[in-house]
Amino acid sequence: MEEKQIKINKWLLPLSHIYGAATHFRNKLFDWGILQSKSFDIPTICIGNISVGGTGKTPHTEYLVNLLRNQYKVAVLSRGYKRHSRGYFLANEDSQARVIGDEPFQIKNKFSDIRVAVDENRCHGIEQLLQLKDPEVDVILLDDAFQHRYVKAGINILLTDYNRLFCEDKLLPAGRLRESRKGKNRAQIVIVTKCPADIKPIDFKIISKQLDLFPFQKLYFSTFQYGKLTPVFKNLGQTERALSSIQADEQILLLTGIASPLTLVNELHNYTSHVDYLAFDDHHDFSAKDMELLHERFNQIKAEKKIIVTTEKDAARLLHHPALKNELKSYLYALPIEVKILQNQEKKFNQNIIGYVRENKKNS
Repeated sequence: MEEKQIKINKWLLPLSHIYGAATHFRNKLFDWGILQSKSFDIPTICIGNISVGGTGKTPHTEYLVNLLRNQYKVAVLSRGYKRHSRGYFLANEDSQARVIGDEPFQIKNKFSDIRVAVDENRCHGIEQLLQLKDPEVDVILLDDAFQHRYVKAGINILLTDYNRLFCEDKLLPAGRLRESRKGKNRAQIVIVTKCPADIKPIDFKIISKQLDLFPFQKLYFSTFQYGKLTPVFKNLGQTERALSSIQADEQILLLTGIASPLTLVNELHNYTSHVDYLAFDDHHDFSAKDMELLHERFNQIKAEKKIIVTTEKDAARLLHHPALKNELKSYLYALPIEVKILQNQEKKFNQNIIGYVRENKKNS
């Protein structure tokens, strides 16, 4: 297995010990029953992690939506990180990213036939979803709720990045862990995400040993597959483009506000060496100044063949941005990603999820 260099700020370790003591005490309050976790009479699946930064929660949530939506009425509940609203909000076709958050907007925009709601109080959000009729909700997917222990999910799916496994990390602020790696024990399923598509069998064994899971915990590995470049503004006449249509002399300006754009940069370099990029922090709220910078940087590219590529999550924040120049809109494409379960384990994973929903739907 290739050695991965994980940056740990060792001088901050004393603060990590204090942070760890606080999160350990909070978890113990739940374990002792002083703080109450509430169960609901509906299949509930939590997708989360114990680290900050992108482990691929939204693509894996979308995978589950795709898996379940043909058989069940699915709802996705998120807190709506960095949204400009508070409380419970049920998304509709007119909802904007600034009101519900970029990731819920992305999911609703892609799956118009499911319910998408946001609420920082997940218990309250579930109670509101359970009141919906015509049709009633069959299963609820909780996006990024692993630390929200006020809800006791039927299945907890814990994600960990292949490039930064939780077993190799440290607590905040020295590392990126939100809580002790012992938090993994609450998960029924662990998925190692963002694996190389050509990962070797020996790597599966090494990582399995490193993670040190209990026998009741199921371990899977996943990778990302990129779809077709999709116009962000679909009414301007552009069509979808396969990545293979990118020509070697084509110039790409990559705009991202995600935790780690390196994988995306490397993917685009498979098709052209001319990739420039503007990288902002995860969930960055693009300002008018950022839009001016985008316009300036794109105009500096003198090549005749040029486009702007962004992620689906960033496209959600650009779609209704008042400061985005109209002349850029026809050049702007989003690159979707899809999850693929590795090791020929996709069927087994799907059966685990569908089996849980079927059994608990029957008993609810």
